[in-house]
Amino acid sequence: MSDMRIGGLASGMDTDKIINDLMRAERQPLNKMEQDKKWMTWQRDAYRDVNKQLNQLDTLAFDMKLERTFNSKNVTSSNSAVSATASSSAGTGDYTLSVEKTATAAYNYSESTISKAGASFDPDAKLSSEQVNLKNKLTLGQSFSVTTYNEDGTKNEKTFEVTGDKSLNNILSEISDSDLGVRAFYDKSADKVMIERTETGNFNPEDSGEFLGAEIGFNGSDEFLSTTLGIKNGDNSTGTWKKAERGGTDAEFTYNNGLKITTHSNNYTLNGVNFTFNDVTDGNIKVNVKNDVDQAVDKIVEFVDKYNKIIEELNGKTEEKKYREFPPLTDKQKEDMEEKEIELWNEKAKSGLLRNDSVLENGLSSMRTNWYTPVENNGDFELMSEIGITTSSNYREGGKLLINEDELRKALSTDPESVHKLFAGTEEKPGVARRIENSIETTISSIERKAGKSTTLDNNFLLGRRIKDMDDQMERFEERLTQLEDRYWAQFGAMESAIQKMNSQSAYLMQNFG
Repeated sequence: MSDMRIGGLASGMDTDKIINDLMRAERQPLNKMEQDKKWMTWQRDAYRDVNKQLNQLDTLAFDMKLERTFNSKNVTSSNSAVSATASSSAGTGDYTLSVEKTATAAYNYSESTISKAGASFDPDAKLSSEQVNLKNKLTLGQSFSVTTYNEDGTKNEKTFEVTGDKSLNNILSEISDSDLGVRAFYDKSADKVMIERTETGNFNPEDSGEFLGAEIGFNGSDEFLSTTLGIKNGDNSTGTWKKAERGGTDAEFTYNNGLKITTHSNNYTLNGVNFTFNDVTDGNIKVNVKNDVDQAVDKIVEFVDKYNKIIEELNGKTEEKKYREFPPLTDKQKEDMEEKEIELWNEKAKSGLLRNDSVLENGLSSMRTNWYTPVENNGDFELMSEIGITTSSNYREGGKLLINEDELRKALSTDPESVHKLFAGTEEKPGVARRIENSIETTISSIERKAGKSTTLDNNFLLGRRIKDMDDQMERFEERLTQLEDRYWAQFGAMESAIQKMNSQSAYLMQNFG
C-alpha cells in the first residue's frame, strides 16, 4: 500500500508485525509459483542450449556428406613456373606439361609527355582551364570511341564526350567505369596516360583487319586519344602499319608432350586440375596430384570428437541428480544471502533439469543406432567398424566412439569414394551422416515444440504457454493478496477504533464516579 499505516495506538499491539506475519503465511503459494516459474525458465534455457549444440553437430554432419571432405587433393609442382589446385573429382597421378607462352593483358600509353614544358598540368581541373597547359591540340566538344572484344568475338563499343567542364581524370574514370573491361589512368611523374585491358588474352586476331588486331580499338583519327594524349593506334615508321599496342597475347602450353592448347587466361583446367601459368618453362615440368588423407582424417576426427562431446553432455543431463531440497530461490530469499551462497544454491537447484527426459533419451538412442547399422551402397564398406570407427564397449560411456586412425587412413587411401558413400549414402539409402542429420532434426523439432527458440512467441511452445499461465496466476494472486492485506488493516483498524471508544468511555466514567 502507498498510504502510511500506523496501528496499535489504542491496543498497544504491533499491528504491522502481526499483519506482515499473516501475509507471509498467505504469500507461501505465491513463492511456490515463483519457484515453479523459475524452474520452467531454467528448463527452457537448458533445452535451447541442447539445440545449440545439436545444430553445431548438424553443421559438421552436413560436411560429412560432401565429396570434397573425403577426396580433397594435395598438389605439388616440380617448378614454380606452374602452380595448381585440384578439385575433389580430379584424377590422381602426374601431369606433364610445358609452357611456351604466358597470357598478357593488352596495354597502350602516350608516346611522349602530354603537357607543355614547364607547365603544371592538373588532371583534376576542368579541361577548359587546363587546355593551355597541354602540349598537343585539344578540341573541346569532340567525342571518341573505344572498342574491346569478348570471348566469342562480339564487340563492346563505347563513345565518350570531351567537354570543357570535365577534367582529364573525369574522362579516364568514365573509361575505367564502363563495361569495356579497360583501365585508364594518368601518371603525373611520367606525365603520360596508360590504358590497359583488365583481362589477359588475344580476343581480336591481327588477321581480322580491325584496328590492326588491337585489343583496345580506337580510330587513329580521333584527336583526343591519338593527338592530345599521344596514344597511337598504329606505327608506320617502317613503311608498313603495325599496331602500337603491346601485350594482349594468349597462353600456349603443351600437355603430355603432344596436346597443344591455347588459352586467353593463365589458368586452365584439365581433368579437375586447375593449372596457373606463372612463367614459361624450360622443357617439361610435372604436377603431382594425390589424395590428401590427412585433411580427410582431420575432418572425420573433428566430427567424431564433437559427437562424443555432445553424447557425453546429453547423457550427463539425462542422468543428473535432482536435489528437491534445493528449490529455486525467490527474490526475497536472495536478499538474505551472500553472492557465493546464492551461486552454490543455484548449482544444486539447476541440477536435474533434463533428468530422464524422453526427447533427449530417444535422440541419443537414435544417434547411437545410426553408427552400427549397415549402410547399403555399392562401395567396399558397409559398416563403420570396417574403416576403424567403433562404439566403446564401456556401457558407462553411453555409446561414445573410438577411432583407429591407422585403419581409417588405410580406408581413405584405398577407396575414399566408398568412405564418402558410407557417410553420405543417398536420400533413399542414407549413410551415417545423413541418418544423424535426420535424428538431429527430429530431436531439435521435438525440443522446439517444448522450449521454442529465442525468436519464438511464448504461446507457440509448451513451456512458453506454461510460463505465461504462471505469470497470469501470479498476477491474480497478487491482486488477492493486496485485497486481503487491505481487509486485515481494515479489521485491525475497526478493533483499534472500538478499543479507543471503550477507553474514552472508561475514562469518562472514572472521571464522573471517581
